[in-house]
Amino acid sequence: MTNTLGITSLTRVPVSGSVPALVTPMNIDGTLDIATLHAMVDWHIEEGTSALVVMGSTGESATLDSSEHCQMVREVVEHAAGRLPVIAGTGANSTREALELTRYAKDVGADAVLSVTPYYNRPTQEGLYQHYRKIAENVEIPLIVYNVPGRTGVDLADDTVLRLAEIPGIAGLKDATGDIARGTKLLHMLPNNFSVYSGDDETAAALMLLGAKGNISVTANVIPGLMRKLCDAARNGDVPLVRLISRKVYLLNQALFVQSNPIPVKWALARMGRMTGTLRLPLTPLGSEWESVLVRALALAGVELPAQ
Repeated sequence: MTNTLGITSLTRVPVSGSVPALVTPMNIDGTLDIATLHAMVDWHIEEGTSALVVMGSTGESATLDSSEHCQMVREVVEHAAGRLPVIAGTGANSTREALELTRYAKDVGADAVLSVTPYYNRPTQEGLYQHYRKIAENVEIPLIVYNVPGRTGVDLADDTVLRLAEIPGIAGLKDATGDIARGTKLLHMLPNNFSVYSGDDETAAALMLLGAKGNISVTANVIPGLMRKLCDAARNGDVPLVRLISRKVYLLNQALFVQSNPIPVKWALARMGRMTGTLRLPLTPLGSEWESVLVRALALAGVELPAQ
């Protein structure tokens, strides 16, 4: 399959704007709900979403087995059918496994991959560098490195990011630290053709105003159209519109993390009537004490909920 982006040079990924980190719909019995997955892809395309990430942490990649992981990537790529780019999550705490997932993503036609830092085993900075270098040098697909120390227990240092940016095939960085000062420093130091994406909804607009290419988002699962408008405004430097939209979404950005992601976002989508909200253990349903918080946040963002 030829990828959507038509990239012949592997060095960069021309994706910008709102990029939802897609949730994984499940049936009541916990199996994958492919029909709903297809419907969600269609909805995001209708709402103007720029690209989709499949099998990130929001997609519960940690609770899916390898065959389900591959099925999710394949289904999204095939159903999107070139209508928007698809970025496959292929991170693992084993370099060998990350390589296998990355090869699979390329083979089925993903446009790029998103590779989280190896978690739990806490490699050194040199280990992180060699991990990503090994992947980039063995699979010809643009690779976005993903730094989210709050979930992985390891922080990809700025100096390591700068070293990685010199490797052909390493296309960009998803920065989920939420540290605007640090992000600003990286934006000034990295090559202009190296893409930086926010991975933190609360600070994404600020980072885009400073030069980030887009937002790989949890919130965009719920309000894709509004998040697209926010990202477009930030990318275009329209500060008054950024302020206006930010007032509508700030509470939702917070509410979607009152418990571990993706517990709240799946509850919100279920309350909206878009999916069942089923999770796999060890994730458990949203605590009832948080339901009113989510309802209020959805209302502020302009979401009309069906009657119960």
